[in-house]
Amino acid sequence: MNKDLTVGKPSTVLWQFCLPMFGSIIFQQLYNIADSLVAGKFIGENALAAVGNSYEITLIFIAFAFGCNIGSSVVVSRYFGAKQYDEMKTAVSTALIGSAVLCAALMSVGLLGCGALLELIRTPEEILADSKLYLDIYVLGLPFMFFYNITTGIFSALGDSKTPFYFLAASSTANIGMDILFVAAFDMGVAGVAWATFLCQGVSCVLAVWAAFVRLRQIPTQRRTVFFSWPMLGKIAVVAIPSILQQSFVSVGNIVLQSIINGFGASVIAGYSASIKLNNLVITSLTTLCNGISNYTSQNVGAGKTERVRAGFAAGIKLVWMICLPLSVLYFFAGRWLLYLFLNEGGSAAMETGVLLLRILAPFYCVVASKLVADGVLRGCALMVRFMISTFADLLLRVVLAMVLSATALGSTGIWMAWPIGWGIGTALSLGFYFTAVGRAKQKNEAVNTLPAKI
Repeated sequence: MNKDLTVGKPSTVLWQFCLPMFGSIIFQQLYNIADSLVAGKFIGENALAAVGNSYEITLIFIAFAFGCNIGSSVVVSRYFGAKQYDEMKTAVSTALIGSAVLCAALMSVGLLGCGALLELIRTPEEILADSKLYLDIYVLGLPFMFFYNITTGIFSALGDSKTPFYFLAASSTANIGMDILFVAAFDMGVAGVAWATFLCQGVSCVLAVWAAFVRLRQIPTQRRTVFFSWPMLGKIAVVAIPSILQQSFVSVGNIVLQSIINGFGASVIAGYSASIKLNNLVITSLTTLCNGISNYTSQNVGAGKTERVRAGFAAGIKLVWMICLPLSVLYFFAGRWLLYLFLNEGGSAAMETGVLLLRILAPFYCVVASKLVADGVLRGCALMVRFMISTFADLLLRVVLAMVLSATALGSTGIWMAWPIGWGIGTALSLGFYFTAVGRAKQKNEAVNTLPAKI
């Protein structure tokens, strides 16, 4: 069901819209968690390390899909909020065509270059073959990931966060069963983990695309849809490219961090791989909620109701803090028990590494949550330069400090300590930029009407 986010009490509208998105990302993360869980429990520590090592490279591909999601979602929601449905449908088809071309290019690069990249980041010999196998299968499934992300962005732009949730709930649950079947019953090893994800993502993608086209046909238009428009692609790119660059640089930064971590051996890699899954469950969930804030902001800016954006920001802060606080406590005090999902030995070096990382990061989740809410407003207002500045400052500090501190007596602990420092600086910048974002968006909207009616 489509929902107009420009009417109703801002806090109620935002919470009703974002909570299903939170449920969706929980199920989305089950894909990655299930892969690591099955690899660690049914295959062994090296398999867990291989999947975790590959995961950092998959984040590059995810960055491109995420950027396309954000670019299409913000533009489509702006047209939907302005009730310019002809242009909205052109934005949808243009986003799908442009993303298909980008996906094909990335598949070529991935199939040809992932092996070299694994060697570049000093992947240990004992996990190199499994890491390469996992990545090759993952790259074959990129079309499913791209089109699913575009489709969920379309649903979000239309104010519908429930439909993607239903698809993900079913496919993620099936993925866990398929992982166990392929690995435990068919003894397919790391390949079984990868093929299970491939098949389940494929089914959810096909169903989601079909549902999106059914929904769009129900929206009336004044003229025949223009299926591709270069000017429209430019509007999408204005939002998508900074998001892709931001996510890509974050991914590159994570790969640099992975390279540093790889120097400490397979046990530290396995501990990091297990704990970072739990950490990413929080961060990715918060990021998705803040994507909802971007949609909310964009619809209201498109409708000329910029006064509702500040109320949405306050509601967003309350929402993410309500999620962060219990998770921070859980990870800090019960992280060891959660890590038993992935690791078998309680006193191993891998386990101690994972516990330490969670205890360092968990107290700072509310800090990074505030940054992500502010970033959501900046994206919704199309103030992408400011958004990128705060993100790059965070990333650069984390990478540089990880390199410096890991070379001291702190060892791998120095890498984990770099995270909170980067988060703190990035949050201060994002909040500072937010306080001028709404006024600038209002001036821009009044001056050029943001998105013209003609393509």
